[in-house]
Amino acid sequence: MDARKDSKSNPPKYAITAERKSDREFVVTRTFNAPARIVFDAWTKPELIQRWWVPQSFGATFLACEIDARTGGAYRFVFSHPSFDQPMPFFGRYLEVIPNQRLVWTNDEAGEDGAVTTVTFEDRGGETLVVMHDLHPSKKALDDAIASGATGGSGEQFGQLDQLLAARNASPGQS
Repeated sequence: MDARKDSKSNPPKYAITAERKSDREFVVTRTFNAPARIVFDAWTKPELIQRWWVPQSFGATFLACEIDARTGGAYRFVFSHPSFDQPMPFFGRYLEVIPNQRLVWTNDEAGEDGAVTTVTFEDRGGETLVVMHDLHPSKKALDDAIASGATGGSGEQFGQLDQLLAARNASPGQS
């Protein structure tokens, strides 16, 4: 059997797709080996999101993480990075929160160029399909996000989420 051919016809079980869907839309899709309620918790509990949200290769560190994951609630993340003199805040509002199913938030730190992010969690018998959809206000806003590298860390980021979920599956009582 040719291993190269086999790996092409059988992609990794939890492969990630990240692609521009239109002039304004960027979508990342990935399945995780955990139930939707556990994956959703990892996106909405500060003590969990701090363990996976920032790709390690970026060199940024969480200084603050506040999440009020309810419709009308807000979030605020503040990061430090060795190459920046000032902390970097990221913040917005939750437009919709349906526990274990859907999160919709604004990215207000970008002002009028901020995307609206929708993340869905589809429970598939103990696994969860996550679809993260960023809708930018213009083609230029998405072009700028891609050029800055802001759309490029999802593979590493989701790999870190995998590690967190594996640890939680190994120790179900662990936060």
